[in-house]
Amino acid sequence: MATKRQSVQKRLQKVRPPRVQLTYDVELGDAIEKKELPFVVGVVADLAGQSEVEQPKLKDRKFVNVDRDNLDDVMKGLAPRAAYQVENKLDQRGGTFAVDLTFNSMEAFSPEAVVEQIEPLKRLLDARTKLADLRNKMAGNSKLEDLLADVLNNTEQLQSLGQGAGKKDES
Repeated sequence: MATKRQSVQKRLQKVRPPRVQLTYDVELGDAIEKKELPFVVGVVADLAGQSEVEQPKLKDRKFVNVDRDNLDDVMKGLAPRAAYQVENKLDQRGGTFAVDLTFNSMEAFSPEAVVEQIEPLKRLLDARTKLADLRNKMAGNSKLEDLLADVLNNTEQLQSLGQGAGKKDES
């Protein structure tokens, strides 16, 4: 007994129904039959932004099939980039600084990955990480906690430590 092969659309419908269903009625003699059309979207856009990778002219570009399995590869090929100047809200002096973001995967859109590409924010994140590490080390270490409390309460000692650290950085 030969089994009738089902189309991909029919198999997918059993697994997960499509969100968009396009149908039309076809008259076959006296009967009306519903036919379903596949839903296909074509996007014509320059999604590379200010990419440093040279893109072909619009008329020479080919459609690229994008799905969740190859999205990172497509992004790597496009190398989308955003470069601009932003107002400096981190420093009281104000001014602006350059932001140059490159996205080679969907992971590159995560806040951590974006911060890694912006130097002033990266320095702040590094300082925050170091403070969190210090807090974790202090959690069970009463000697270290007492020492830091003494240092913070004694401004002369704090200044001498700061001067000593400055001398080490210079050498």
